Amino acid sequence: MSVFFQTVTMMVPRVLRVGPLRVPMYGVCAAVGLIAALWLSLKTARMVGLASEQLWDAGLFSVMAAFVASRLLLIAGDVHGFLRLPVVMLALPSFTVGGMVLSAVGVVAYLRWKRLPLLKVADAWAPCAAVLAAMLSLGRFFEGTEVGMPTRLPWGTVMPGGDGSVRLHPVAIYGAIASVALVVVLMGLLRRRMRDGMVVAIALVVGGAASFLLDMVSQPVEMTGNAWLDPQQWLAVGAMLVGGLMLTFLKETA
Repeated sequence: MSVFFQTVTMMVPRVLRVGPLRVPMYGVCAAVGLIAALWLSLKTARMVGLASEQLWDAGLFSVMAAFVASRLLLIAGDVHGFLRLPVVMLALPSFTVGGMVLSAVGVVAYLRWKRLPLLKVADAWAPCAAVLAAMLSLGRFFEGTEVGMPTRLPWGTVMPGGDGSVRLHPVAIYGAIASVALVVVLMGLLRRRMRDGMVVAIALVVGGAASFLLDMVSQPVEMTGNAWLDPQQWLAVGAMLVGGLMLTFLKETA
């Protein structure tokens, strides 16, 4: 299995060259993931009783909102840098927690404007988000940017730049597998016609738990101070809390 992973990473370039353009493999996976998520939303929309075209338009708006929000926060953080190097600044990856919150506010406002039920839309988007997460995990695997802790398991990957004596957990592959499994589970829940909001609540709990566990076998990020958890683990805990509260509320009001 380890040999298979190494062979795949050697065969797939980190950067694709199309004439004078250089496209990072992560960007390719992200684009494919977005297209796949939007395509799946056409099916999940019908499963929750929404018009496919409306959910497709809402998905496109969400993508644009995320891009615009992240760029605005990036520019606001360094206006002088943007004025000097606007193209370089806009090309930087910068989707932070603040960008997520700002994007969410814009998306909720759009859904209210279009008179779309928030819980139904969230349920329909839950498996689509898992598809996107799987493709982003593959992108990180091809780029080698998500490094795991050392392991003796036979499927451990060789540490980049090492002599092959140290093997690491393929965390990105774990994440892709977990995301695909979550897609299967969520699609099954949608077919059961559960109460509005239940599917996305379960997705938050299960997805948050998976993210928390995966971070435990990932190499820790550099942080100042004595933080109890990594930033990704705090986000995972938040997702689990929100999902758990939603499940409790929906069951009590059933």
